[in-house]
Amino acid sequence: QLRLAESGGGLVQPGGSLRLSCATSGFFLDDYVIGWYRQVPGKEREGVSCISGSDRATYYRDSVKGRFTISRDNAKNTVYLEMNSLKLEDTAVYYCAATPATISKVFRLCIIFDPPALSEYNYWGQGTQVTVSS
Repeated sequence: QLRLAESGGGLVQPGGSLRLSCATSGFFLDDYVIGWYRQVPGKEREGVSCISGSDRATYYRDSVKGRFTISRDNAKNTVYLEMNSLKLEDTAVYYCAATPATISKVFRLCIIFDPPALSEYNYWGQGTQVTVSS
């Protein structure tokens, strides 16, 4: 059975860092697109970063470029999101999600972070809270 579980969230001051983990089971990371998303109450879930299939190409929304880094450890079946220089507006529940990789999905989910395309993710974790506050 395919599962995803996030961890690593917490409370951090502005400018601080956190590393989120998405532990996966039941599938091969090389065959899937893994995305990190975040959501605050009253707003749509938004794409933050994405890592695609066997080529391990990485993608980021503009507001996190240069601050966040997505990576993958196939041996541990885990995808990471390293978050540095955190800002107040990064506060949200962060989710990881997975879907079998195709070129069209990478375009919609990872390049343009198309909100309606979120339905193409087959599997979601339960989320982890990240709070940036002084």
